[in-house]
This record gives sequence, C-alpha cells and structure tokens, in this order.
Amino acid sequence: MRKIKYKKGRKVQPTFLEYTGSHKHVKTEMQLFVYDTNDLSEFASFNVSQLEHCLDSQKVNWLNIHGLNDIELIAAVGEFLGVDHFMLGDILNTTKRTKLEEYHDILFFNIKSLLPVENSDNIHVEQISFLLKDGILISFQEKRSDFFTHIRERIRTHSGIVRDKKADYLLYLLLDAIMENFYLTIENEEDRVEALMDLSKTSTKPQILEQIEKHRDNFNFLKRSIIPLRDSLYSIKSIKDDNVFNAIEQENYSFFSRLHQKCLELLEQIEYDLISLDSASNFYFSAQNNKMNEVMKTLTVVSVFFMPLTFIVGVYGMNFDNMPELHWKYGYFIILGFMFLLLLGMIYYFKKKKWY
Repeated sequence: MRKIKYKKGRKVQPTFLEYTGSHKHVKTEMQLFVYDTNDLSEFASFNVSQLEHCLDSQKVNWLNIHGLNDIELIAAVGEFLGVDHFMLGDILNTTKRTKLEEYHDILFFNIKSLLPVENSDNIHVEQISFLLKDGILISFQEKRSDFFTHIRERIRTHSGIVRDKKADYLLYLLLDAIMENFYLTIENEEDRVEALMDLSKTSTKPQILEQIEKHRDNFNFLKRSIIPLRDSLYSIKSIKDDNVFNAIEQENYSFFSRLHQKCLELLEQIEYDLISLDSASNFYFSAQNNKMNEVMKTLTVVSVFFMPLTFIVGVYGMNFDNMPELHWKYGYFIILGFMFLLLLGMIYYFKKKKWY
C-alpha cells in the first residue's frame, strides 16, 4: 500500500523548494521547440538567461524539462514566467495528487504517469507537470522518457494538425500520451489477473492469495490516480462556456472532453477488473474448501471402516474367563476372516452409494 510521506520542513518553511521524488540522480536538462505552421526551431542546449531570446510570442513554444534536481533552474524558469511559488512547490513535491488550477493567466496541471515494472507486479510512478501561459507550454518530467517521442516527431515532420494548433492543443496531446500509459498498465495487470484466475481454480497455494491482494492494491492505486484526473478534466468540460480557463481556446474544449471520456472508460474497466479479482478470491477459497472437504471425507470414510473393526477388537480384548471364543482352536482366524469380510462389505456398500 502506498502512503503519502509527510514533509515536516514544509510546515516550517512554506516557500522552501525541495524535490521529493526518487530520481535524485537525474541531471536537469531542457529542450525547446518553437514552431508554427511554416517554421520550426529546436533548441537542445541553452540556459535560462537565453530563454527570452529563444522564445517567439507569435509561435507555439514548448519547453520540456527533464529532471527536477536543479532547484535554482526550476526557480529561475518559474520567475521568468511569473509562476506562483506554491505552484513550483507542487511541481517538485511528487506526493501531491493530480490537480488543475488557474492562477492569474497561468494554467497549472499535474498528472501521475503510471507504467508496469518489467518482470514485477509493481507499478512505476512519475509525476509530470505542465504550465501554460500565452502560447508557452512548459512540461516538467522527473526523468527522460519516451512518452512524448511520437509528438516530437509529429512536430518535426509536420504530421497531423499539431503545427496548425496552439499550445493548448499541444497540452491535450501530451496528456493523451500520458493517459495511454494507463491503458498499458491496466492491460498488463489484466493479463496477470487472467493468469491468476486460471491458477486459483486449480491451486491452493497461499502465494496466490498474496498476488491477488497485490493486484487489488495496484488497481486501487490506479483508481486513486485517475479519479482526480477525471475531476480536473470535468472541470474543463463543464465550465467551457464561462471563460474560466483563458489559456484554452473555445474550439479545443472538445479535445479535453475526449480525455474526460477516456477517464470514465478507464474507471469502468478498473471496476470490472476489481470484480474479476473478487471472483479469483472466491475461486481460491472455494478450492480451499473443496480440498478440505475431500480430506475430511476421506478421513471420515476411513474412520467408519475401522469403527466396527475397533469394536470387535475391543470386545475380545476384555479377556473374561467365560468367553468361549477365546478357547476356540481356530477362533483367531475366524474373527480375522469375519473382520475382513465385514470390511469388504462396507467398501462395497459405500462404493454402491457413491460416498467416495
């Protein structure tokens, strides 16, 4: 179970910036795309002081930052854009839940990117944040990854309509790419759950129940990650006519509505998968009960077979003097034969009644 770690330092110094993620060894790097329909400029190596000369207010500017360890660089970018200090804190604090807010003319959006860990039942979590202001979109990633590789190629090759749209459409594309990771994670979990379903019908190993509970935790964590994203996207969808989010153009609200619909589909699928896990648990406990019933049935049958034999042995074990059978020459063999025939008769009777 994943728990939120409380940072006492933030209570003492509310404006203190600190990266709380696990990728503390990743070097902070920046990549900038400046484009419109006819032109594209790409910058891979520059510093914050050069940022103002690289940007073009007449074009779309996408600044992608990999690694959040250079606090001074993050703070400098925030100061350049006029970002509130608490927004920067939310970018660096990876324990924050997904949220959307607009402060003055800056739209802030952060989201959890989830991917399955190879050869493991764990889920890799990375927080990705976005700032959108006046045709400038800044994305913050904890480490370099290939989530947005296909979007970069579409920008470079002028594929689709991305070069014809504004920065808010680019934000939609980036969010959509991250949500694809949810599908991959759920698909991976479903494959493992399907294998558990088959295994739970035939095996009663306690490790099966442990794996079922592990995947239940994974699905609940997925659910907890998607619900705030759904709520954030719904807020965009529901107030599109109130001009609340000025950074998003009216004609692009429909794209964010599609993302909201995807969230609903993902949550429905997760609910179905949780029900499947309940079925797997029921299969497991049913197999346990069936196994126990078979064991008890076998022990009961064996006990019943030996009950009359034990009675006979107990009777002739009393050694009274007036027991004439004790002095018979062939009494021992007669009693043994009788006991053997009695046992065969009981076996035949039980078999005929299909009691075992």
